[in-house]
Order: sequence, then structure tokens, then C-alpha cells
Amino acid sequence: MNWLTVILFAAGTAVLTAVFLIVPIFENTSFERMGVTFEAWIFFAIIIMANCKTPLDSAVKTFVFFLISQPLIYLLQVPFSSMGWGLFGYYRIWFIWTIATFPMAFVGWYIKRKNWISLLILAPILFSLTNDYIGGFQHAWKHFPYMIVMAVFCLGQVLIYLYTFTENVWQKILGFVIPLAAIIIMLLVRPSVDISGTEFLPDNPILTESATVVVEDGENISISIESTGQDSVIRVQAKKLGSTGFVIQDGDNEYRYTVEIYEDDAGYNQIRITPENGQ
Repeated sequence: MNWLTVILFAAGTAVLTAVFLIVPIFENTSFERMGVTFEAWIFFAIIIMANCKTPLDSAVKTFVFFLISQPLIYLLQVPFSSMGWGLFGYYRIWFIWTIATFPMAFVGWYIKRKNWISLLILAPILFSLTNDYIGGFQHAWKHFPYMIVMAVFCLGQVLIYLYTFTENVWQKILGFVIPLAAIIIMLLVRPSVDISGTEFLPDNPILTESATVVVEDGENISISIESTGQDSVIRVQAKKLGSTGFVIQDGDNEYRYTVEIYEDDAGYNQIRITPENGQ
């Protein structure tokens, strides 16, 4: 893969991703995930690595691909976002991953050897994609057709990588079965709902450092104070859907709320907080 192809590839994927993030019809779809999660970018990176002549060539070109594509995605969104240039605050995590692509693509080039080392290098990717396609099919089962494209795309990647970068039939079988079995076991032992997020309190109380929280259903929902002052924020962690009450005690002041953990029409878990008695 020559440099012109890498640059055009980076620009093209950035424009496509920006369209998926800007146009409302793609909201909460598999296509929007291209600008949020890694599965599409794993695919793009492997295309580059598989078409480079040396490990260093792979590392440099993959790094440059991400160095161009990721900030360009944010730049294209700026005119359409209420955050304006503040949108680039989210680029920090992608910049860290961009730096990480250099050593990862250097090592990743060796998947072309098509041996057990190739399978070992692919293992983290196979686990990640297996987790994605299982989650995607689960989501689509309850909220069809949401996430069905993502699920098929990730399953397809697993099959393509095992077909392309392994030769031994046992490598192909183990590369498919071990991640699948591991993810299924994890699903069986972890809570059916595992949500964690921060929320502003709806009536904007000004809390002090001495504020404490008491939750009625403390077994399935935990709430802590994330920040105090003018912008008082709480952190909510939940293991099941439902609602419960909680009280914030701050000296002589008492604030009562109801927190609801629910699933929206697209199948995503959400947090809603309302003050009791219309406070």
C-alpha cells in the first residue's frame, strides 16, 4: 500500500464516519458506532498491515492513517455540533490510541506469517470482536434491526481473519471457539444489567463536601457524589432495571429523589433522576 492510498483511505474513512455521526438518521445505529467504538477501525488497520512490506512500514502507515483520520472526523463535525471546537475534547482518547497504533501495527504485521504466533497476535482482536458480535446479536434479538449490521460485520471479521491469517485447521477452530466460550461464560456470571454513569441533579442543589447519600435499594443500585458546588454531580451504578428512592443529606438540608434505570426504544440502558414531590 503506497502513501497516496493511505492518505486517501484516511480521508475517505474520516468523511464517511463524520456523515454517520452528523446525519440524524444514523443515530443509535450500527453505522454511528464507527465514530465511537473500535470494530471498524480494527478492520481498517488490518487492511493496512496486511498490505505493507515490513513491520516498520506497517507501523508508520497505520500511525499516519489514524493521525489523519481521527482529528479530521472531529474537524468535519465542528460546524454541525453545539459544542463547536469543544468537541475536540473527546479526541484525547483517540490520540492516545493513535500513538499506540505504532507498536501495535509493528507487531500486528506478523499475522501475515500464518502460524501460531499469528493466532496469538490476533487473540485480543478475536476476543473483542466476539464480545461485540454476541452483544450485537443479543441486542438485535430484542430490538431488531438495531445492531444487526454491527453484529454481522464483527462476526464476518472473525471468520475472515481466521481464514486469511491461519493455515492449520486447529488454529481456525481454537481461534473461533475459545473467545466464544469465554464470552458466553462471562455473560453467564456477570449481571444482566451493568450500567455506570454520571448525572446532574435536576433541581441543581449546591452540595457541600459533607453531603452523604442513602439509597433505598442499596443492593442493586449504588449512588455516590461525584462533585459538589455549583455543578453537583452524582455517579449511579446499577445491576438491574427498575427505580428506587434516594436521599442526600447535607447538614440541615435534605434532598429526596427517585432514580430510574430503564431501557429506551433503541435498547440502550438509561438513567433518569426526578426530584420527589416536584422539588
